[in-house]
Amino acid sequence: MKCQQCDKQAVFHITELETGEVRELHLCEDHARTYLNQSEPDQGSDEDSPGGPLTGPLTVGQTADELAVLDKKACEMCGITFFEFRNLGRLGCPHDYAQFEKELEPLIANVHGATRHTGRRPNRNETDLPESTEEITSVIGLRRAMQDAIMSEDYEIAKQIRDTIRGIEVRWLGPAQP
Repeated sequence: MKCQQCDKQAVFHITELETGEVRELHLCEDHARTYLNQSEPDQGSDEDSPGGPLTGPLTVGQTADELAVLDKKACEMCGITFFEFRNLGRLGCPHDYAQFEKELEPLIANVHGATRHTGRRPNRNETDLPESTEEITSVIGLRRAMQDAIMSEDYEIAKQIRDTIRGIEVRWLGPAQP
């Protein structure tokens, strides 16, 4: 199936419900990105334009070059790239929320309607919660480094990293149960 805006292959098939009507859009990746990055329409201004919803002015948009640069951005802890996130639909570690904050904020706002949690929280004693989880999160990066050391057959370094990981886990989680 062809894109409704150009002759490229349509890879995104979007179904929208508007005032009881079903509207289907078949778009290539470029036009889908443009369509999905649009802000909410102001009083139906998109609907009134003769070229359809994709011809209106965009408030947020990315060129292919900007997206290529963004796709190469990687997490310092787990090494996941933004391209991998876009393809898998899941992040690699908790640090990714800080690493990709600017890119994730519009997505989270779109999905949840807000970027701050407003619901109930578990009843916990605040003294039981650590101030920072950077050390336990660093285990993800250490495991990656250990895998790299194993792949390069540097077993002494892999052993040292393994012992470091075990030390962190014992401090945070307590001794392992038999």
